[in-house]
Amino acid sequence: MKTFIFPGSFDPFSLGHIDIARRASKLCDKLVVAIMINRAKNSLFTVEERVGMAKICLSDLPNVEVISRETLLVDLYRELGASAVVRGLRSESDFRYEAEMNAANTLMFPDYQVIFLPCRADLAFTSSSIIKEVAYYGGDISRMCLPEIEDMVHKKLLDKKADKK
Repeated sequence: MKTFIFPGSFDPFSLGHIDIARRASKLCDKLVVAIMINRAKNSLFTVEERVGMAKICLSDLPNVEVISRETLLVDLYRELGASAVVRGLRSESDFRYEAEMNAANTLMFPDYQVIFLPCRADLAFTSSSIIKEVAYYGGDISRMCLPEIEDMVHKKLLDKKADKK
Protein backbone atom coordinates (compact mmCIF):
# COMPACT_ATOMS: atom_id res chain seq x y z
CA MET A 1 0.00 0.00 0.00
CA LYS A 2 1.42 3.37 -1.04
CA THR A 3 1.10 6.03 1.65
CA PHE A 4 2.02 9.61 0.83
CA ILE A 5 2.34 12.43 3.34
CA PHE A 6 1.27 15.98 2.48
CA PRO A 7 2.74 18.06 5.33
CA GLY A 8 2.32 21.71 6.15
CA SER A 9 1.14 24.24 8.68
CA PHE A 10 -2.06 24.91 6.66
CA ASP A 11 -2.88 28.13 8.52
CA PRO A 12 -5.50 28.34 6.95
CA PHE A 13 -6.22 25.62 4.39
CA SER A 14 -6.35 27.20 0.91
CA LEU A 15 -7.71 26.23 -2.49
CA GLY A 16 -4.09 25.57 -3.47
CA HIS A 17 -3.77 23.04 -0.64
CA ILE A 18 -7.01 21.39 -1.73
CA ASP A 19 -5.77 21.16 -5.32
CA ILE A 20 -2.48 19.53 -4.33
CA ALA A 21 -4.22 17.10 -1.92
CA ARG A 22 -6.83 16.15 -4.52
CA ARG A 23 -4.19 15.47 -7.18
CA ALA A 24 -1.86 13.64 -4.79
CA SER A 25 -4.69 11.43 -3.52
CA LYS A 26 -5.04 10.01 -7.02
CA LEU A 27 -1.39 8.88 -7.01
CA CYS A 28 -1.46 6.77 -3.85
CA ASP A 29 -3.58 4.38 -1.83
CA LYS A 30 -3.60 6.65 1.21
CA LEU A 31 -2.75 10.34 1.59
CA VAL A 32 -1.97 11.56 5.08
CA VAL A 33 -2.37 15.31 5.40
CA ALA A 34 -0.10 16.12 8.31
CA ILE A 35 -0.64 19.38 10.14
CA MET A 36 2.89 19.94 11.39
CA ILE A 37 3.51 22.00 14.48
CA ASN A 38 6.24 24.52 13.77
CA ARG A 39 7.26 26.54 16.82
CA ALA A 40 8.98 29.10 14.57
CA LYS A 41 5.65 30.09 13.00
CA ASN A 42 3.13 32.30 14.73
CA SER A 43 -0.08 30.52 13.72
CA LEU A 44 -3.44 32.26 13.60
CA PHE A 45 -5.35 29.02 14.18
CA THR A 46 -4.81 26.34 16.79
CA VAL A 47 -3.69 22.90 15.68
CA GLU A 48 -7.17 21.55 16.38
CA GLU A 49 -8.75 24.28 14.25
CA ARG A 50 -6.34 23.57 11.38
CA VAL A 51 -7.11 19.84 11.55
CA GLY A 52 -10.82 20.70 11.47
CA MET A 53 -10.37 22.97 8.44
CA ALA A 54 -8.45 20.29 6.56
CA LYS A 55 -11.14 17.71 7.32
CA ILE A 56 -13.84 20.07 6.01
CA CYS A 57 -11.87 20.80 2.83
CA LEU A 58 -11.01 17.17 2.09
CA SER A 59 -14.16 15.39 3.29
CA ASP A 60 -14.98 14.16 -0.22
CA LEU A 61 -11.67 12.30 -0.59
CA PRO A 62 -12.10 8.81 0.92
CA ASN A 63 -8.41 7.89 0.95
CA VAL A 64 -7.31 11.01 2.85
CA GLU A 65 -6.58 11.06 6.57
CA VAL A 66 -5.80 14.27 8.49
CA ILE A 67 -3.46 14.16 11.49
CA SER A 68 -1.30 16.56 13.47
CA ARG A 69 2.24 15.98 14.71
CA GLU A 70 5.03 17.78 16.49
CA THR A 71 8.02 15.91 15.13
CA LEU A 72 10.53 15.91 12.34
CA LEU A 73 8.91 15.08 9.02
CA VAL A 74 11.45 12.32 8.42
CA ASP A 75 10.42 10.69 11.72
CA LEU A 76 6.75 10.80 10.69
CA TYR A 77 7.76 9.31 7.34
CA ARG A 78 9.38 6.36 9.13
CA GLU A 79 6.49 5.99 11.58
CA LEU A 80 3.89 5.76 8.81
CA GLY A 81 6.03 3.64 6.48
CA ALA A 82 5.43 6.29 3.84
CA SER A 83 6.39 5.89 0.19
CA ALA A 84 6.78 9.61 -0.47
CA VAL A 85 6.16 13.14 0.73
CA VAL A 86 4.14 15.44 -1.51
CA ARG A 87 5.10 19.09 -1.77
CA GLY A 88 3.31 21.74 -3.78
CA LEU A 89 5.42 24.24 -5.68
CA ARG A 90 4.26 27.74 -6.58
CA SER A 91 7.53 29.25 -7.68
CA GLU A 92 11.24 28.81 -8.20
CA SER A 93 11.86 29.96 -4.63
CA ASP A 94 9.55 27.19 -3.37
CA PHE A 95 11.59 24.68 -5.36
CA ARG A 96 14.88 25.89 -3.86
CA TYR A 97 13.54 25.70 -0.31
CA GLU A 98 11.96 22.27 -0.86
CA ALA A 99 15.12 20.93 -2.54
CA GLU A 100 17.13 21.96 0.54
CA MET A 101 14.62 20.30 2.86
CA ASN A 102 14.66 17.17 0.72
CA ALA A 103 18.46 17.03 0.89
CA ALA A 104 18.42 17.37 4.69
CA ASN A 105 15.74 14.70 5.10
CA THR A 106 17.58 12.33 2.75
CA LEU A 107 20.71 12.75 4.88
CA MET A 108 18.71 11.61 7.92
CA PHE A 109 16.87 8.82 6.08
CA PRO A 110 18.30 7.73 2.70
CA ASP A 111 15.03 6.06 1.62
CA TYR A 112 13.15 9.36 1.92
CA GLN A 113 11.37 10.30 -1.32
CA VAL A 114 9.61 13.49 -2.32
CA ILE A 115 7.17 14.26 -5.12
CA PHE A 116 6.92 17.87 -6.26
CA LEU A 117 3.57 18.92 -7.72
CA PRO A 118 3.37 22.31 -9.40
CA CYS A 119 0.32 24.29 -8.41
CA ARG A 120 -2.31 25.40 -10.87
CA ALA A 121 -1.43 28.68 -12.55
CA ASP A 122 -4.51 30.43 -11.15
CA LEU A 123 -3.41 29.53 -7.60
CA ALA A 124 0.29 30.39 -7.97
CA PHE A 125 0.04 33.50 -5.82
CA THR A 126 -2.24 32.09 -3.14
CA SER A 127 -0.73 31.27 0.22
CA SER A 128 -1.97 31.07 3.79
CA SER A 129 -0.04 34.26 4.57
CA ILE A 130 -1.69 36.15 1.73
CA ILE A 131 -5.13 34.90 2.77
CA LYS A 132 -4.58 36.21 6.31
CA GLU A 133 -3.17 39.54 5.12
CA VAL A 134 -5.96 40.19 2.62
CA ALA A 135 -8.64 39.16 5.12
CA TYR A 136 -7.12 41.31 7.86
CA TYR A 137 -7.68 44.40 5.73
CA GLY A 138 -11.18 43.33 4.68
CA GLY A 139 -10.25 42.12 1.21
CA ASP A 140 -12.02 39.39 -0.73
CA ILE A 141 -10.55 35.93 -0.07
CA SER A 142 -13.41 33.99 -1.67
CA ARG A 143 -11.21 32.88 -4.58
CA MET A 144 -8.48 31.65 -2.22
CA CYS A 145 -10.35 29.31 0.14
CA LEU A 146 -13.68 27.53 0.60
CA PRO A 147 -16.59 29.59 2.01
CA GLU A 148 -16.49 27.69 5.33
CA ILE A 149 -12.81 28.52 5.72
CA GLU A 150 -13.40 32.12 4.66
CA ASP A 151 -15.93 32.49 7.47
CA MET A 152 -13.49 30.95 9.97
CA VAL A 153 -10.70 33.31 8.89
CA HIS A 154 -12.89 36.41 9.20
CA LYS A 155 -14.21 35.34 12.62
CA LYS A 156 -10.73 34.54 13.92
CA LEU A 157 -9.35 37.88 12.74
CA LEU A 158 -12.29 39.76 14.28
CA ASP A 159 -11.66 37.96 17.58
CA LYS A 160 -7.95 38.78 17.35
CA LYS A 161 -8.67 42.46 16.65
CA ALA A 162 -11.10 42.57 19.59
CA ASP A 163 -8.44 41.06 21.87
CA LYS A 164 -6.02 43.85 20.93
CA LYS A 165 -8.45 46.56 22.03
